[in-house]
Amino acid sequence: MKISKGELIAKIEEARAALNESIDSGEDYAKVYEKSVALDGLLERFIAAE
Repeated sequence: MKISKGELIAKIEEARAALNESIDSGEDYAKVYEKSVALDGLLERFIAAE
């Protein structure tokens, strides 16, 4: 499935906001890590799409 760079940017912004909220609210390490890995995956896809 191909996703546009604009869609990737939107997903990256959402994932970053979710990660920041997770950190700020003191969520469990496993949840923070999971959100961080998800954001990394989106960033990897964005870079590869260039």
